[in-house]
Amino acid sequence: MIREIIVVEGRDDEQRVKRALDCEVITTGGIYFGNKLLQRLKKISDDRGIIILTDPDYAGNKIRSRINNYIPNAKNAFIAQDLCTKSDDIGIENANEEDIRKAIENARPSNIEIDKIYDMDDMIYYGLVGENSKELRIKVGKKLNIGYGNAKSFLRMLNNYNIKREDLERAIKDGL
Repeated sequence: MIREIIVVEGRDDEQRVKRALDCEVITTGGIYFGNKLLQRLKKISDDRGIIILTDPDYAGNKIRSRINNYIPNAKNAFIAQDLCTKSDDIGIENANEEDIRKAIENARPSNIEIDKIYDMDDMIYYGLVGENSKELRIKVGKKLNIGYGNAKSFLRMLNNYNIKREDLERAIKDGL
């Protein structure tokens, strides 16, 4: 698994990258993302690092530039425009999986083995699954700056973002 989190523009890009690589992916949702996402990316960058893989077009370059200005140590991966263009549509979602792998390899990612600190029993114990758990996951995800996910996704994020148990317990206490 790649240590760094891959930052892409949209859901189609995310799906394409996840088919090509064993990695975590975060989307910006386009060019008009807020400071909240930049702060989240900064925290992730400090913990695991990020690799920016945006479309080779005007919007993609603006997104890359904004993130690089806020997080100067971010790694960058590039795919040539002709390798990710289908008809008149330019985007990472159009690149083939081998080109995506090569672009990420060129950014020199680190590989890690993720420690599976948490399991579904922990999710049940902490009340993060089951009745009325969605609101708690929203609050805890916000407090830990990892975002929201259903129970299965949230468990994966806790493990993949290396959330310490004491940080999780503090966030749960604050969320109640």
